Amino acid sequence: MDLLLTDREVRVLAALIEKEITTPDYYPLSLNALTNACNQKSNRHPVMALDEQAVREALDSLNRRYLAGPASNAESRVTKFEHRIPEVFNFDRRETALLCELMLRGPQTLGELRSRAERMYRFEDLESLEATLQKLSERQPPLVKKLPRLPGTKEARYAHLLAGDQPEWSIGAAEPAPDSDSHAPDERVAQLAAEVEEIKRQLVNLKQQFAEFKKQFE
Repeated sequence: MDLLLTDREVRVLAALIEKEITTPDYYPLSLNALTNACNQKSNRHPVMALDEQAVREALDSLNRRYLAGPASNAESRVTKFEHRIPEVFNFDRRETALLCELMLRGPQTLGELRSRAERMYRFEDLESLEATLQKLSERQPPLVKKLPRLPGTKEARYAHLLAGDQPEWSIGAAEPAPDSDSHAPDERVAQLAAEVEEIKRQLVNLKQQFAEFKKQFE
């Protein structure tokens, strides 16, 4: 199976996994609910601003890989979508939680993963968490990689490999040392730009709603 996913496909798949675990009463998700889950501000890095067409295209691609698709038993007139990670990878709850967290927020240290993944699975200690990451890295093909420590940092980070191998300097990492030759863009600027675009979109929607409301009194 081709596991090289795009960033959009990673976000869509991770959002489905997360919502199944954290809000099972509202899962599977409609296209609108899934789009909102992909674009939410909390527990996401980078923040995205995907429209429904982009999410649908990602779902179509994931469906061809048997990773996600329409829910088979959803009792609703609206099509709802689910992931198929258990069938494809036979993950346990620990593996699912860690891979999902890496897909949602990018490379992270052991401590960050333990804290952030707790809403999906509570690891008793860092040793058990590291052992789970080791299992993911030993799969064929590997699904997780331990990244070299960046200059000025004390802890190594881990990254998922569903979107290909990760460079040492990647989204979510600390800023390189001043003498580094890296010319990576400022991730904070990119995140702010995405947030501005989302605010603009919301403003347009509000203007449209106000115009429709105003027409009722004309």
